[in-house]
Amino acid sequence: MTHFLDWATRLLARREGASNDPTLNRAQFNALTKQMPVLYCVLIANALSVGYTHAAIAPAALSIYFPLVLSLVCLARLIVWRRSQAAQLDDAQIARRLQSMALLTAALSSAITSWCMLLYPHGGPYEQSQVAFFMSVTVLGCLICLTHLTSASALLFVTGVIPFSVFLASSGNAVVTSIAFNLVFVAGAMAFVACRHHRDFVDLAQARQGLIARQAETRRLSDDNFRLANLDALTGLPNRRRFLADLEAMLAEAASQQRKIAVGLIDLDGFKPVNDIYGHACGDQLLLMVAERLRPMCGPRDILARLGGDEFGLVMTKPGDDADVRELGRILTKALQEPFDMPQIRVQISGSIGFAVFPRAAGTAEQLFERADYALHHAKDGKRGVVVFSAKHERKIREAGLVARHLRSADLEAEMSVVFQPITDTRTGKTIGFEALARWTSPKLGEIPPDTFIPLAERYNLVNKLTRVLLRKTLRAAAGWPGQLRVSFNLSTFDIASPGAMARIVGILKSEKFPIHRLDFEITETAVLVDFEQARRSLEMLKALNARVSLDDFGCGYSSLAYVQKLPLDRIKIDRGFIADIEGNKASRNIVKTIVDLCRNLDLACVAEGVETHDQLRVAQSLGCHTVQGYFFAQPMANDRVGPYLLRETQRLTAAGLVVGERMSA
Repeated sequence: MTHFLDWATRLLARREGASNDPTLNRAQFNALTKQMPVLYCVLIANALSVGYTHAAIAPAALSIYFPLVLSLVCLARLIVWRRSQAAQLDDAQIARRLQSMALLTAALSSAITSWCMLLYPHGGPYEQSQVAFFMSVTVLGCLICLTHLTSASALLFVTGVIPFSVFLASSGNAVVTSIAFNLVFVAGAMAFVACRHHRDFVDLAQARQGLIARQAETRRLSDDNFRLANLDALTGLPNRRRFLADLEAMLAEAASQQRKIAVGLIDLDGFKPVNDIYGHACGDQLLLMVAERLRPMCGPRDILARLGGDEFGLVMTKPGDDADVRELGRILTKALQEPFDMPQIRVQISGSIGFAVFPRAAGTAEQLFERADYALHHAKDGKRGVVVFSAKHERKIREAGLVARHLRSADLEAEMSVVFQPITDTRTGKTIGFEALARWTSPKLGEIPPDTFIPLAERYNLVNKLTRVLLRKTLRAAAGWPGQLRVSFNLSTFDIASPGAMARIVGILKSEKFPIHRLDFEITETAVLVDFEQARRSLEMLKALNARVSLDDFGCGYSSLAYVQKLPLDRIKIDRGFIADIEGNKASRNIVKTIVDLCRNLDLACVAEGVETHDQLRVAQSLGCHTVQGYFFAQPMANDRVGPYLLRETQRLTAAGLVVGERMSA
């Protein structure tokens, strides 16, 4: 008991009821808001009861006015605590409320104790017993209600129990003294239990606080995992997974509101050379700058995401009509064409965008994404910059689906064939070789153009098998040609990017009887860009067999001079797009001249593709390109027409005085 009194005295001296832990204070306050109304109801009922029984025997100030004033004070405090249940108080306000509660407890306890001492002498044994009973019951009730505020409990004990017990003990009556002792003992025991209960309450509150902290940490880790799973770490944009999920949600919302949304896929043209030449750090910086440039150009509810590599996705919530969509696409592509200034270099790229608009293009998120991807491929293939998916594209998709089904079930050996287009040296007029071109005649669909079935073969992983079938047919056909003629054969991206596919191609070369030194393999710039190192290894494997390597469609892609220097090339073929307007377009002439000079400086052969008119031939020759290929000389022909073609050429050269004896037997 001495220890408890010392502790209570220290609390009284501190004159405060709040701890330094805001969370604990809030827990105490929340508990008290449920208990304090009960305390004030007890005080009101007990005070009015004692005042009523003493109204006739005690002064009005003690029997009437004090109980009424005390009841009004308790009623006011009761209203305050009832309002506290609905109020949103901050930590500082709660701390002040607890401190004022402790001080108010001391004040009320002192007032009630003084009132009981003044009221006790009035009346007989019954009235005096009622005062003692009132004081005991009130103290015990208050101790129970103040369990969660030990400072108030201690102040109640010090200012109420001890003074009144001393007052009773000083009466000299053994019974009253026994009551005083019982009051001190029971109140002390109650205070001790309240202290123990309060410690358990503090432990529980701290455990709850720890649990909340752990839950917050778990939530933070969950948020981090969500961010990592749904955001691109480099740009901070939504990633592919988040983009598709948001697209699903926005599509459902648009469908319910019967409005349009548009999906756009953006592909950076020229990014890979930057990444390969200047390194991945430079490539990452470029992607970050692209994201920063595109983000402000999107609407507030639009979604911009990085889908992977150099591809970005866009969802437009208010796309307008197709003209508005195209205009936004043009704005975005124009922004991408502006140079990017990096710490050490200045980079210039461009972009292609494909759009698909809901609900016209598709009804599901997956189909809408596929339609936008289809439009993107058309934008890249046609170098149009921006393409919006239309009914024309839908027809092409259906046609492609039909072709794809027949291609997957086709007998490639029986249905695939090879035609040959001459490659001519204009200085001698001689055909120096032929390029093998694939043809497919389907029993049900008829003739299918190569630009239709070859992309489908690549998409459905049939191109390696197709390459092997066509290569065998090419080598067997060319084996009957005159010994000086070469044959060119095209390899796809999937051929040179696969070590297994290259091994099977090498196996065919070794098994067939065609001299490998008369064989040229043609690759495109795109094939090289997919995996430069693997492409270089594949080409070196062919060079080791004494085959030659040509870079096809040069100038239409984004190959750098570093690629040309590092690859084991023998020949460069100038893209037909520069030849088509060479006689009227100075820029095309300058490009052709630059490529011809490049080939001369690197000791590479040079071929101009797509020569169809005499003027194109004349300009190409004037620029130094004397090896040409195109309809001006001949269209692609079946193998059984190669011999007659060579015979007519020999006869023409003989008539011109250029006898070519080697051709006479062809």
